[in-house]
Amino acid sequence: MRPSVLATRATFPDIADRLHLYFDVEDNPSDTIWSPAELRQRLQGKQGVMSTGSERIDAALLDACPQLKAVCNVGVGYNNVDVAACTARGVLVTNTPDVLTETTADYGFALMMATARRIAESQDFVRRKEWTKTGIFDMFVGGDVHGSTLGILGMGRIGRAIARRGALGFGMKVIYHNRSRLSADAEAESGARYVDKATLLKEADHLILVLPYSPESHHTIGAAELAQMKPSATLTNIARGGIVDDAALADALRAGTIAAAGLDVFEGEPSIHPGLIGLPNALLTPHIGSASVQTRRAMAALTIDNLIAALGFGPRSGQPPTPVNPQVLTQQATDSRSTV
Repeated sequence: MRPSVLATRATFPDIADRLHLYFDVEDNPSDTIWSPAELRQRLQGKQGVMSTGSERIDAALLDACPQLKAVCNVGVGYNNVDVAACTARGVLVTNTPDVLTETTADYGFALMMATARRIAESQDFVRRKEWTKTGIFDMFVGGDVHGSTLGILGMGRIGRAIARRGALGFGMKVIYHNRSRLSADAEAESGARYVDKATLLKEADHLILVLPYSPESHHTIGAAELAQMKPSATLTNIARGGIVDDAALADALRAGTIAAAGLDVFEGEPSIHPGLIGLPNALLTPHIGSASVQTRRAMAALTIDNLIAALGFGPRSGQPPTPVNPQVLTQQATDSRSTV
């Protein structure tokens, strides 16, 4: 009898078809976001799941679905998955790093530039047919990007890719803060200088957030941090919702504490804090940092590679490319040897 797997969201059919070579597949062609109860029901009897940030995989769900052996998440982030609970139950977790690095860095830089130069505001102005005369000297003046100070909070693969764009492409002074400092070679390659968090907030003209979400990083940027930034500064969040206190940010944008914000992620998304919705200096996009055709296809393909290998099939049987908790693989190998 073939293993059964669940694909929680719709993806590229030609890529998803590979699952049918190995598994009985329940998919979601309507791309509905299931309730926790429906997800639990659909996972009954499934050995693997191809999940996204829309689904919470926690201890209660795992206990209700004891046959589950692999949670393969589409995305580099996996804060929707309780990795510790999975590890304790011998459930492998995988993600999709690397394949989205450059595309997400492109988007983060683009969102920062659009925020700084007030592109969304000016487009709305034109579409409302309010542009009735030319030569207005201070119309939609924004902040320069070239030659300014780029601050990066979180210096993993995406952060370093953004740093290279700023330093090499736009002559920016790049400063960063991270949980651990990069090596001297990595700093030189990125064109970035390490500073403490207070200095980062104080000196950045444009601050981009690229750190992973965890309970420790919840509301890393709140009212106190926003108050330390320049009134002319912009904030760009392409990391995860919850890293920024969205209510405090809305207050800061309304009060002019900072100039503008570009946000691709939100607390409780797809819901957005109502205080942000009507603000002209908040550029809001629907979590599309990795949304190029090539990259989304690569993410789907890597997730499927992980799921096939995690359940013991394909050329990488038992060795998925990108495990989050590889100790589960070690334990599975030990258990397998002990039964021989």
